[in-house]
Amino acid sequence: MSPRDAALELDAASALRGRRDHFRLPPGTIYLDGNSLGALPHGVAERLAHVVTEEWGRGLIASWNTAGWIDLPRRVGDRVAALLDLPEGTVWVSDSTSVSLFKTMVAACRLRPGRDVIVLERATFPTDGYIAASVARMLDLELRWAESDRVEEYLDDRVALVCLTHVDFRTGAMFDVDRVTARAHEVGALMLWDLCHTAGAVPVDLVTAGADFAVGCSYKYLNAGPGSPAFMYAAREHHAHLDQPLSGWMSHARPFDMELGYEPVEGVGRLASGTPPILALSALDAALDAFEGVDPGDLRAASLSLTDLFIRLVEERLPGVFEVLTPREHARRGSQVSLRHPEAYAIVSALIARGVVGDFRTPDVARFGFAPLYLTHADVYDAVDHLVGVMEGREHDRPEHAVRRAVT
Repeated sequence: MSPRDAALELDAASALRGRRDHFRLPPGTIYLDGNSLGALPHGVAERLAHVVTEEWGRGLIASWNTAGWIDLPRRVGDRVAALLDLPEGTVWVSDSTSVSLFKTMVAACRLRPGRDVIVLERATFPTDGYIAASVARMLDLELRWAESDRVEEYLDDRVALVCLTHVDFRTGAMFDVDRVTARAHEVGALMLWDLCHTAGAVPVDLVTAGADFAVGCSYKYLNAGPGSPAFMYAAREHHAHLDQPLSGWMSHARPFDMELGYEPVEGVGRLASGTPPILALSALDAALDAFEGVDPGDLRAASLSLTDLFIRLVEERLPGVFEVLTPREHARRGSQVSLRHPEAYAIVSALIARGVVGDFRTPDVARFGFAPLYLTHADVYDAVDHLVGVMEGREHDRPEHAVRRAVT
């Protein structure tokens, strides 16, 4: 049996076989960038067309009630909660990732008066650091930068909030949620997890871990489209005391009474601010249909199988060429594989020219995301075959894109 036939057998045995049919993927494209922007699910374009032409075009302002627009952030939030195995009524969807981080960070720090430190890891996604610095300035707090492999050593009784990215965006390395959350709670701090590279690919049990807050985007593995809104999770024990900084009219207990004084609504709706983005929320709502009936365990098994195969084939066919930055241990790996090479930018460019779409992260990382709903083992085999062709500088396809000739 050829190696590619073996990959096809793995696809035939996968619990997710057939899920690829839920997506619109360009012919001839192997898409390994779902950890930046997910593929378009079937049904999203049709849902948006309906919202625009029928709900907005015909229903006009009545659609806030007749089409249920007013409840969309909560309803979509509950669908995200179900996907992440979180309790109903604990997730709200409405704002960008940056705004959602700002609101949850401030709310968390206000729950720990008298403490003056926010802890982040140095490898965090830049936005998390920028927002945390803004929160620290506003609340007169100290931002304490921790090394990713020693975060617990930076925690003490001054820490109000620990904010970490569950899956590292450069390497795909993954924190132990249970251990780190427990350590944060031991010193009396609250725990906020960034799930942008987690949701839709890697199951995480925030409830068992006792996490206090989480934020995650929906345009990566949740496939809701560019600029789609983020979700915010707040453990129910904090709802009654949530005090977030952007208390707009949609989080008022009686928004249509138009009162001058602010009285927050009960529950996770306290995280709301202004008018929700109905078109974007509708796209996310439709995109979540692709996950209906999918067991999170099957999703994780497929992710690990795909990434295992990619790592093995790269090391077998290109021994010593790349440094694999992504952890080999399953418990420490997200759903991506990052390869270090001094010509990473040129390599990624050459692969894209061949129809294999990955991405590049400075200074020298070629990054490949494996969205288990629509990627196959045959895709992985073919992608590595193209990678071998690029590294060997084959002349038969697009010679101008061979690595040795590419301009970085």
